[in-house]
Amino acid sequence: MTRPRRNRRTSAIRSMVRENILSPADLILPMFFHEDAEDTPIPSMPGVTRWSLASLVREAGEAHALGIPAVVLFPKIEDSLKTPLAEESFNDNGLVPRAIRALKAAHPTLCLITDVALDPYNSEGHDGIVQRNERGTLEILNDETVDVLCSQALSHARAGADIVAPSDMMDGRVAAIREALDDEDFINVSILSYTAKYASAFYGPFRGALDSAPKDGDKKTYQMDPANTREALRETLLDEAEGADILMVKPAGLYLDVIAKVRETSTLPIAAYQVSGEYLMLKSASASGWLDEKAIVLESLIAIKRAGADMIMTYFAKDVCKWL
Repeated sequence: MTRPRRNRRTSAIRSMVRENILSPADLILPMFFHEDAEDTPIPSMPGVTRWSLASLVREAGEAHALGIPAVVLFPKIEDSLKTPLAEESFNDNGLVPRAIRALKAAHPTLCLITDVALDPYNSEGHDGIVQRNERGTLEILNDETVDVLCSQALSHARAGADIVAPSDMMDGRVAAIREALDDEDFINVSILSYTAKYASAFYGPFRGALDSAPKDGDKKTYQMDPANTREALRETLLDEAEGADILMVKPAGLYLDVIAKVRETSTLPIAAYQVSGEYLMLKSASASGWLDEKAIVLESLIAIKRAGADMIMTYFAKDVCKWL
């Protein structure tokens, strides 16, 4: 008689036949930071902090020592520096370039990923440059935005970023950024494209952390409709053709089917982002006592890995390394 349970009989046997394994090398830690000298706990994300530059360097070093190979940087920009054209996004002496230089000086083997998008710098809170047409309808200008994104990516590359990650969802930005980087001899700077970034309700705590919510309208004209899967595959093929090195699906947990289909469509490495709303749900349910935090977090991450992700951005990264 065939008995599949024989392969589940002991912990040793289960470990030998396990199909997917989660390790610190699979994880990327998202990090928030600001210009202030004080660290600020983020109310919408219990256990997550907006760091000063000094604390950012220290915390990133601790993460790297635990085996985490990369961090992704998200700045909170002072309101006085936000403008309609987001000029601060490509200031070589701005917050992000200074953070990159400090991190590289302290931790040269840590991989630095930078967010390339305008919403932290745009006075309108959008990922692109905003214009109203003659009917008063808000429009996001695609090509004008791409020009600024190229300048932003170059600023990060000059500071020492290893990977730039355009999260804006503008058309054609991967090809434009690749060309801009190559023209300036940054041929070794990689592009991690937010290929399938959905217009999700799960981003709320993140926008609170960066004070980057749109002041008017929403992001549905550039982020993807949660109802669509084939559209993600179209974006996958375009980003691969335009020169992306890594593709991203965001959010992760509710879009495992999309991760799996992107994995089947492309040979490129696939990243997935366990976003702030997913983090908050797991944290809140665990705090209530109804779920075991370690068990549920590890299960959620192995599900993302099982779906086909090669790397996972998660706010639980440091905890997971300690648990593993």
